[in-house]
Amino acid sequence: MADKAPDAITLLKNDHREVEDLFKKYEKEESAAAKRKIATEIASALIVHTKIENDHFYPACEGHVDEAKLKEAYVEHDAATVLIAEILASDKGDEYAEAKVKVLSEEIEHHVGEEERWLTGIFSQAKRHGVDMDALGVELAEAKTRYEAEIAKDGPQAHLDALKKTKLATA
Repeated sequence: MADKAPDAITLLKNDHREVEDLFKKYEKEESAAAKRKIATEIASALIVHTKIENDHFYPACEGHVDEAKLKEAYVEHDAATVLIAEILASDKGDEYAEAKVKVLSEEIEHHVGEEERWLTGIFSQAKRHGVDMDALGVELAEAKTRYEAEIAKDGPQAHLDALKKTKLATA
């Protein structure tokens, strides 16, 4: 029997914990080369996560979740994308590289809090208002696998460029 995909909220929360762990690993690391590698892992994980939320999760939440919360989530994704682009473009001479990762960590922490907040968060609202989390979990898992394979093949930058073409960028 094939493994059952987690429901959408579980999948997204697992992503949140994975990225939190990567940020902690980055903070503890002393080697500049290792920090650069971890920063790229963070960027890749966040690009995949942002794509599955922007392309699948948030659209499924429309009409079920406070519209202002969804708009804020899209804007937070756009703000994070700017920092991710700068982190990926950083080289050994970027004296602000560590500060950029720190600020990205803080932005992601805030964003995760907004999504996971009990009762008023996007996840709670979506679940309470009838979004089918099991079916959406299957969709997200398939998209995540596809996006991870694409990033492994093409590198994160190509997919970051695609994120910059969100509905906000064209609004």
